[in-house]
Order: sequence, then structure tokens, then C-alpha cells
Amino acid sequence: MTKLPVAREGWPFVVAPGIVAAGLALMGRRALAVPFAAAALASLGFFRDPERDVPLVPGGVLSPADGRVLSVEETEDRFVGPAVRVAIFLSPLDVHVNRSPIAALVAGTSYSRGRFLAAYRPEAEDANERCALHLQGDSARVTVVQIAGVVARRIVCRVGPGDKLAAGERFGMIRFGSRTDCYVPRGTDVRVRTGDRVTGGMTVLGLLS
Repeated sequence: MTKLPVAREGWPFVVAPGIVAAGLALMGRRALAVPFAAAALASLGFFRDPERDVPLVPGGVLSPADGRVLSVEETEDRFVGPAVRVAIFLSPLDVHVNRSPIAALVAGTSYSRGRFLAAYRPEAEDANERCALHLQGDSARVTVVQIAGVVARRIVCRVGPGDKLAAGERFGMIRFGSRTDCYVPRGTDVRVRTGDRVTGGMTVLGLLS
């Protein structure tokens, strides 16, 4: 039996309107059923979770999300230290499942409540609700930050301290439009630029030095 490629967090958004649509259709209220059926189909698209062929690249840092690169900037991260941040904006049409950029031990997570500004705005980095995932690799530390957006009101992080992740392995998602930032050590050979499209678990953001 083929498994539908849908993130488990999405099933309530698919099943509930689907049941309502089916019930209305059986009662002959087809016009009323249409918006519920459309909502179920839209949720299937939003929560899709396709399988990915993860590339084996020595020292490679994979994109933690699908989307468009908002910026590539030098900064500081309390876990990584001197770092380069690659900020990725996810539109509602992108796959919203997050993947680990490297094979690593989860050293810790930190969740911060905040606002729900548009995820592409620069101030969203500090003002919005977010969850940081600190990853200890064999030779480097990397931080991934899930940032909520205007519509995204639910950050899902499925892992905790002590868990081990393979490069490209799923660790969570953000519902309905958001941003994901990846902090790599300064000196990493970054291979993407502002405006590039990236694919979670497949695009190589950079090579660790």
C-alpha cells in the first residue's frame, strides 16, 4: 500500500474539511461542499512531505527548508559563535517540512514566544515566535531557527536534546508560511546567494572548512 506523502501534523486539516464536504455532498448540498473540499485539497498541497534523495557531500551543509534565500550575512550565534546566517523564506506554496542540515547530535533546543510579523521582514528574526535547534556535528556546530510568520502560528519541532539526526532527516515543520534560518561557522564556503531557490535536504548551502 502506497503511503500518501503528507506530514502527520497536516491530517486534521485534511480530514476534517474532507468529512464535512463528503457529508454535505451526500445530503445533496454540493454547492456548500465545494469550499470544504477545496480546503481539504489545499491542505494536502500545503502539508505534502515528499521523499528526497539526500546527497552525500563531505562537509556539506544542506538546506533545512524549501524556499527562497532572503539574505546571507555574517553574524554571531550563541551556540555556533562567529557565524554566517542563511535566511530562507517559505511561501505558502513551498514544502514546509524542516530537515537537518548535517548529521548531528541535538545539543539543545530553545523556544521563544513572540509576534507574527511577515516572515520576510528583517525584524522578524528577533521579534517573531521561533524555535532554535542547536546541532553538534562531528567537526562543527550548526543552528537552525524556525520562525513563525503572519499566517504561521504553530512551530513543530519533533526532536529534543540527545536525539541524533542524519543529514537531511526531518525534524519538524512550520504551518502556513514562515522562515527558516541556518547558522554555519564563519569560514564556511557558502554556495548560495540572495534570491536563490533552495530545496530542503537536497540543496548544498555550503561546505564546512
